[in-house]
Amino acid sequence: MSDVNQRIACKAVIANKDGRVLILREATSYGEGTQTGRWHMPGGRLNAGEPFLEGLSREINEEAGLRVEVGEPLYIGEWFPIIKDVQNQIVAIFFSCKAITDEVRLSEEHDKFEWVDAESCKQFDIMDPEDKVLEKFFSLPT
Repeated sequence: MSDVNQRIACKAVIANKDGRVLILREATSYGEGTQTGRWHMPGGRLNAGEPFLEGLSREINEEAGLRVEVGEPLYIGEWFPIIKDVQNQIVAIFFSCKAITDEVRLSEEHDKFEWVDAESCKQFDIMDPEDKVLEKFFSLPT
């Protein structure tokens, strides 16, 4: 499958002091958007040669304007979007993170944010595999 653009991404499961997790809604203004109106966690694709923790911090800052303490890897997932008529495979590592700051500043890629708990997250149309990531996160002992 040499015609597939394979990318690596890092995503953040950011918990605030109340244990709620930040989710963002993809805006119609996002040029590479394939999931407009759906919810996901901050993070994104790494640049070639970019160390993954630097890429994660960059993505969190770009998308949410937050500073976080990065913890352990929580989940590894993949998805296969078609972006600008090109088949992609995105393999993502999801990291458990704690918010150091809590004032969210959204990028143009997103139009809304919410801090959710295990029950309230069920009300949102959350992308796959991020719905499974939240299930895992909220099932862990505190």
